[in-house]
Amino acid sequence: MVRNVHSRVIAADARAVGRLLDTLATDEDRLWPVRRWPAMLFDRPLGVGASGGHGPIRYTCVKYVPGQEVVFRFRRPLGFDGTHRFVVEQVDATHTRLTHELVMRTHGADRFTWPLVWRWLHDACLEDSLDLAENTLVPGTPPRNHHSGYVRFLRSRVHRTEIQDRAILAGEPQ
Repeated sequence: MVRNVHSRVIAADARAVGRLLDTLATDEDRLWPVRRWPAMLFDRPLGVGASGGHGPIRYTCVKYVPGQEVVFRFRRPLGFDGTHRFVVEQVDATHTRLTHELVMRTHGADRFTWPLVWRWLHDACLEDSLDLAENTLVPGTPPRNHHSGYVRFLRSRVHRTEIQDRAILAGEPQ
């Protein structure tokens, strides 16, 4: 069983953090770090039944409480069986905890690719997401996340594969 949690207490009220959550996968997304990672995209606006994902990861929204929580169930990779979610929790009048939690079982080859590849990319992406949320609500806050050499290497490999896949789909010569 994999349980992976990233959480940050942000010096902002729960309504402000909730508004960030509600921008997820929109053109005005201020939670997902689209400048550094593949965008989160869905076949319709964020809500139960919306299907999509980011990069090679695919999932469907199974719960959405605007401003409070969104839960996604994995569809791909096939070896990911579980969910991931964002939750907004008020700590006090001026502080809110934003948490991302992934809970899944891995099967087949993904028993190996999760700890060797995906976990590292996931951790870096989610910390970038929390940095973005905090900096959006508390301008001037320096980022806490710095990518390791291994994460930079993995990103270069995954990014190269995504570019090649897009070219193949578009019928471009290799």
